[in-house]
Amino acid sequence: MGRRGSGTIFFTYCNLRCVFCQNYAISQLGEGSEAGKEELARTMLSLQAMGCHNINLVSPTHVVPYILEALELAVSSGLNLPLVYNTGGYDSLETLQLLDGIVDIYMPDMKYSDERTAERLSGIKDYPQVNREAVREMHCQVGDLQVDEQGVAQRGLLVRHLVLPNRLAGTEEVVRFLAQEVSTNTYLNIMAQYHPCHRAFDIPQLARPVNRQEFTEAIDLAHQQGLYRLDKQQISLPLRLIPG
Repeated sequence: MGRRGSGTIFFTYCNLRCVFCQNYAISQLGEGSEAGKEELARTMLSLQAMGCHNINLVSPTHVVPYILEALELAVSSGLNLPLVYNTGGYDSLETLQLLDGIVDIYMPDMKYSDERTAERLSGIKDYPQVNREAVREMHCQVGDLQVDEQGVAQRGLLVRHLVLPNRLAGTEEVVRFLAQEVSTNTYLNIMAQYHPCHRAFDIPQLARPVNRQEFTEAIDLAHQQGLYRLDKQQISLPLRLIPG
């Protein structure tokens, strides 16, 4: 998100239990340190003073009231950077409505299209339904992604979709939903960097990286649905980095 970087703040724990989580020490084991709302506000202001382009809140869903209290303190002390809500995509409408007019950039995952897969891999059966409702609401609040003349995101929706082996992510349904029910102008980051970790080796279908064919297929599916704002850094990854 620009040359000066994104001011990223990770929150311990997560409302999902993904068996392949790359940050499971933070999201599931609780690695981190306690911080009150005053310290969180100071951290945001410190990141602004360092020249970061935005404040990037990672896995914030379960601590939204705490974040809002800290933001009130930070804004009263001069915080004026765009706020990024960086989420696994399992967010209730009630939570998102609290953030209307506060969040500038929504960055949700769209992990799955199938309920059984969502329950098996993340412990949440209704993920697809809740996720789609959340993405619609996010787009209603902030619209399509807007960038400045340097290409730095200022406001809008940026959707991430991690390609999983053996089509487990349901990419075809995800891109069809975005094109038909959100916007063909949606900025979409189709990610190829999946590799087995945490408990993924316990599931044979997940026990290998994504191959070249699977990633290329995901890109083609997005194009077929009319989605054209695909993350160029991901698309231009050298093919040698994607096992075939």
